[in-house]
Amino acid sequence: MGIHDRNSGKPDYDVDAPQVLRKFVSVWCFVCLLFGILGPHLVRRGNIFLLLQPMFFWTGLLLVLEGLLFLLYVKFGKFRHRDVMLSLHTWRGDERVLDVGCGRGLLIAKAAKLLAGLRGKGSSIGIDIWSMEDMAGNSEVATRHNLELEGISERCTLIEMAAQEMSFPDETFDIIASNLCLHNIYDRKLRRQALQEIALVLKPGGVAILSDYKLIGEYAGQLRLSGLL
Repeated sequence: MGIHDRNSGKPDYDVDAPQVLRKFVSVWCFVCLLFGILGPHLVRRGNIFLLLQPMFFWTGLLLVLEGLLFLLYVKFGKFRHRDVMLSLHTWRGDERVLDVGCGRGLLIAKAAKLLAGLRGKGSSIGIDIWSMEDMAGNSEVATRHNLELEGISERCTLIEMAAQEMSFPDETFDIIASNLCLHNIYDRKLRRQALQEIALVLKPGGVAILSDYKLIGEYAGQLRLSGLL
């Protein structure tokens, strides 16, 4: 999937982790269903009987279901999840917001809209390295276009920057948000460094809203060491 039509009037936040969806739908489920339909029903190895056909068939169907649920999240569920994340903070309108791993701008756009709705002077910054592995059609150009379509580009700044190498002064941001980003830093030492950076650039009394599907205990432990928990 590439960058959406620049003449389109609707923002496009595309598919998160497209390689995961491809594995579910176009590779493993196809292989399993193929074996489940055309493969041998029963294989005997000595006194061991293997029911291969039903095993592969039901595994394939399960992978199809997981793929559909994944697609449901990336197309609909993530918008609801974003709203729940940002509702954890009571907004004033003057906050400085940082979105770590902003991708196509889902979080930063909503945060900027909340600030604009309160007619405050707050602003949002999104940082990313815009990896195509982590999101289809991912690029700073696509993100900037989404912000323009959302009508809040003047409140947002995009910076190409790794989470573990932030160059902001300490105690800069009132709110730091990140969704499904930190696990993509595969080196544990670098993940801890990213969490340390988050703690450093967060103002005293500020709020960090971090969401992920794994490594939560590791994040909490590092943030506790940094004095945030």
